[in-house]
Amino acid sequence: MARTRIPVLPMGLVLWCCLNIPAKSEYMKYKDPNQLIPVRIQDLLDRMTLEEKIGQMVQIDLRVASAEVMKMYFIGSILSGGGHVPAPQASAEAWIDVINDFQRGCLSTRLGIPMIYGIDSVHGNGNVYKATIFPHNIGLGATRDPELVKKIGAATALETRATGIPYVFSPCIAVCRDPRWGRCYESYSEDPQIVQDMTEIILGLQGDIPTHSTKGVPFVAGKKKVVACAKHYVGDGGTTKGMNENNTVIDWQGLLSIHMPAYYTSIMKGVSTVMVSYSSWNGIKMHTNRELITGFLKNTLGFKGFVITDWEGLDRITTPPHANYSYSIQAGIHAGIDMVMVPYNYKEFIDGLTFYVRNNMIPMSRIDDAVARILRVKFVMGLFENPLADNSLADQLGSQEHRELAREAVRKSLVLLKNGQSEDQPLLPLPKKTSKILVAGSHADNLGYQCGGWTIEWQGFSGNNRTVGTTILSAIKNTVASSTDVIYKENPEAEFVKSNDFSYAIVVVGEHPYAETEGDSLNLTIAEPGPTTIRNVCGAIKCIVILISGRPVVIQPYLASIDALVAAWLPGTEGQGVADVLFGDHGFTGKLPRTWFKTVNQLPMNIGDPHYDPLFPFGFGLTTEPTKRLSYGNPFLRFSPFFN
Repeated sequence: MARTRIPVLPMGLVLWCCLNIPAKSEYMKYKDPNQLIPVRIQDLLDRMTLEEKIGQMVQIDLRVASAEVMKMYFIGSILSGGGHVPAPQASAEAWIDVINDFQRGCLSTRLGIPMIYGIDSVHGNGNVYKATIFPHNIGLGATRDPELVKKIGAATALETRATGIPYVFSPCIAVCRDPRWGRCYESYSEDPQIVQDMTEIILGLQGDIPTHSTKGVPFVAGKKKVVACAKHYVGDGGTTKGMNENNTVIDWQGLLSIHMPAYYTSIMKGVSTVMVSYSSWNGIKMHTNRELITGFLKNTLGFKGFVITDWEGLDRITTPPHANYSYSIQAGIHAGIDMVMVPYNYKEFIDGLTFYVRNNMIPMSRIDDAVARILRVKFVMGLFENPLADNSLADQLGSQEHRELAREAVRKSLVLLKNGQSEDQPLLPLPKKTSKILVAGSHADNLGYQCGGWTIEWQGFSGNNRTVGTTILSAIKNTVASSTDVIYKENPEAEFVKSNDFSYAIVVVGEHPYAETEGDSLNLTIAEPGPTTIRNVCGAIKCIVILISGRPVVIQPYLASIDALVAAWLPGTEGQGVADVLFGDHGFTGKLPRTWFKTVNQLPMNIGDPHYDPLFPFGFGLTTEPTKRLSYGNPFLRFSPFFN
């Protein structure tokens, strides 16, 4: 019987064969979408180094971000600060390309944890060219329509996702108690109940929370929805004299009854993140308030999402800012802040926090809690499964459907404060067909002015060439009969008005755009030459004054000469909504979301105060019927109850 000869292979060849046998890849639970989210969180946490954990807690600005930075420092989040864009008038596709490049840097790390990109979509995706700009929150508060606000949330989510962004710093659920505050237009109302009702926007942004969801657990319903952020926790609308970032002096019961209710409701609706306020409560900076952040928000209310600072929020713990940054890091993280909007000096923050943890001055348990909360939101929103954006929603940016929704919101937000010099002779709605009308005022043909702050730039802009929309002047021209001659003169002399045989005049004036502290005002006056325009025009002819403002402003000195007065707030890009109501295609229905004072010396003054003596009370708003429902176009006016 012959013997089979077995060849002997060289050792090098044997080793080569062993090394090139495909190894079975390690099963990682955190990458398995079929695993429960708590299991995925724990599996990933167990694999992470301290450097990787601290990186997740960092949010940096677009201007300092790169794929290499994301990879080297394991950065967990990026934001676009107000006006920070990839390029002027960048398209949706350009946004997506830039964001995906950053994301690929994150995905190339050892654990491949995706970053979450955030932006201030506070009245639409306002940083982005061609986006639909909805009325600011004060106008939405005037609608008293939570369902409309929910639809606006859904449209905003689509327009934000259109640019590849899955996280919005919205809604602001501040209860503005003093219109001198430069952020008052970001508040729906002085009334906590209205603010609470308007948290319905969270369901529009994130999606309807499933039945029987665990209270406090974040929820985001897929790739057409975004992570929302309730802000600014807590009491930011109640500071002394309305000074931004200042001190709110109020007792515990007052804080709970006025400033806290909308947070209860937001958490019940599954809000994913909460942003901390720059302001203080009874002298204690909110960014250091462990009792309110960890004790009340997390432990008592059961909030399971993550808590984020405001822009350079840790820096502003001290006066002047950044005076003792090492203390600020320790105080803020100890208080319960999970993600830190640095946004530029991220290396300093990372080094400082690393030092504190390695020297047992901040416990690892606090870091693990922060990272677990951040990972929970990322898992809930499906970011691990879909980290890269695509162009499938690009056509949603500024879509006609969204513009029609914004136009509806404008119509419903307008508050009619005066209609004729006597009750039985109303001036509105206006006839579309007449010989000649005058349109005047600095705000009549200025898209930037009617959009306000947080539009294209942080402080807003002036003019018509920075984004796309319809000015009030254009809307008037679109609406009147073709035979009606519309004459526009920004600030006409009285003699010009008297000598031109106008049927009536529409004067559009108000505040110039502002945001945050730049909007703080102790006098609340209409910007010049607005008062001059009112005097010149309304002293000579029947006039309708449309106020473009983020809050009530001083109007009493001019009221007697004004025949009809409309509070249009900051309506956004769809000025056609103003003309829709002015000329009777729709009726006036808006109600004041806040008290209109006589003089600034009365402030603060809110409904229920013992010294309540307003020019127009909270809830006031005259109504009109659409002319198409009436014979011969005669307007019918009725006075509505103040407290509908």
